[in-house]
Formats: sequence, C-alpha cells, structure tokens
Amino acid sequence: MDWVFATLGLIILLLAGDSLVRGAVNLALRIGVPALIVSLTIVAFGTSAPELLISVQAIMADVPGIALGNVVGSNTANILLVLGIPALIAVMHTSECDSRKTYMMMIAASILFIGLAFRGVFDWIAALVLLAALALMLGDSFLHARRHRRDAAAAAALVDEEDLEGADPDMPWWKILVFLALGLVGLPLGADLLIDGSSGIARQYGIPESVIGLTLVALGTSLPELATTVMAVIRRQADVALGNVIGSNMFNLLAIIGVAALIGPIPVDPQFLRFDLWVMLGASLLIIPFVFLGRDITRIWGIGLTALYAAYIALVLT
Repeated sequence: MDWVFATLGLIILLLAGDSLVRGAVNLALRIGVPALIVSLTIVAFGTSAPELLISVQAIMADVPGIALGNVVGSNTANILLVLGIPALIAVMHTSECDSRKTYMMMIAASILFIGLAFRGVFDWIAALVLLAALALMLGDSFLHARRHRRDAAAAAALVDEEDLEGADPDMPWWKILVFLALGLVGLPLGADLLIDGSSGIARQYGIPESVIGLTLVALGTSLPELATTVMAVIRRQADVALGNVIGSNMFNLLAIIGVAALIGPIPVDPQFLRFDLWVMLGASLLIIPFVFLGRDITRIWGIGLTALYAAYIALVLT
C-alpha cells in the first residue's frame, strides 16, 4: 500500500499544483496585477508548491531527511534530466538566451546553501539567512524588470497574458475559485500521502529517508519542470526552458529549505556533505558552456546529461 499511497500522493500533488497556478494567475490578472509581476512571483512560487508542501510535511512527520533530499535531488534532476531529456527531442538554442546574471545568482545560492550545510543542521538561523538571500534576489529581479519596463522597446518584449501558463482572460470567477480551492485542498493532501508512502517504503526496505528524498520524491516533484521544459523546447522557447530550471533551483534552495527550517531543524546527513551536495554543484557548473560560451544544448549533450543522471541514481541506490 505504501507504493499506492506514494503514487497517489504524487498524482494529487501535480494536479493540485497545476490547479493552484491556474487559479492564482487568473485571479491576479482579473484584479489588475500586471502579467509580468504574475510570472515573476505567483507562477514561480506556485510551480514549486509541491516541493514546499513536501518539505514542510516531512518536517512535521519527523522525517527531515526527505525534505533535504527532495531539494538536493530536485536541483540535480533539474539540471541533468530536465535539460537532458528535452534536448533529445530537439536542439535547445540556448545561445540566444542571456541568463548570465540569474545563473550567477543560482551558483551563489548553491555555495551559500552548501556553506550552511556544513554547520550540520538547517535551523532557524540558517532559515533566516536563506530567506534574506531570497528577498535580495527577488528584489533585484523586480528592480531589473522595472528598469526594462520603462523602455518602450523592452516593454514590448515583456510577458503577455497569453504567454502565461493557464492564463484565460475570459475565465469566470466561479472557475477561478474552483481552481484555487482544488489546489489549496489537494496540495496538503497529496503531500501527506506522498510522505506517508515514501517513509513507509524507506522503513520496509531499510532505505534511508534521505535516499528516498533524493530519488523517488525528487524525481516526482521535478515532473512539472520537466513538462514545462519539454513544451518550451517544442515551442522553440529555449530562454523559458533555461530560465525555468535556474529559477526553480534558486527557489528550491532558498525558499523551500528556508521555510521548512523555520518549522523544525533539518539535520544534514554526512553523506550529503561528502557526495550529494557536490554532485548538485557540479551539475550546476556543467551548464557554463550554454550560459557563457554561447553553446546550444544538442542531442549529444542531452544524451550525456541524461546518462550522468542515471549514473548518479545508480550510485545513490547502491
């Protein structure tokens, strides 16, 4: 039954997360919030809601290893798998993207996260540091967007309502409320089922909670990012694909563990310090050629990234 609970919880999480984003986007647009601000805030936070709920629920269920494993495993999967699999479908023309600044922010967030991990625990002090860094990064992004908005030429290139996932200018109020209700009810329910099932699997097979978090839970909660990136590649929007991964990784490190650590301390398994955190950082550094050297992510790169992820999972499970 543990596998059934875990699978059911994951399905509910994915559907509820999508429902919450659709409801929140259309609510914001209906009350006059600009589409750009919606894309920078509500969509970014909403698509990471499953990871946030999983981590919070893991702390409350006294299985903090799942919370930390979920974040570290999701970030590794976002680079190797979420960029690797779409590149097998079509070449990702990331040479046309300018994501240097946000990429450097992601690397800085990763280094800060690893530094705090060496304290041995993510407590309320680490949580405040991570959330302060998140506030600085969001503030910088908001100011950067405002500067561009003043330029008429740049404003024309900003996000349109129609470009936002799930945006429907004609959506009736009752439908918006239904989407919001389904999301708000489904997310905690799905998180509870997934945590119960995952911790049961860990106990049944003698697998550490952190390993379950790094593999089963992390892979499941990375599915929304994978679906978004595949669609972006099909639509030839490589900037959306790369930005989705970079933004998701920053939010995972700073916001999710920041919020979860305020609820309860998250001890750091020594295995993370020896191996998993460095794999996460190494995977992040692998995309330097795409960010700084103008290289496209070709199918060869896609094969390589996907193979590296498969090798990592094999090492974690052995």
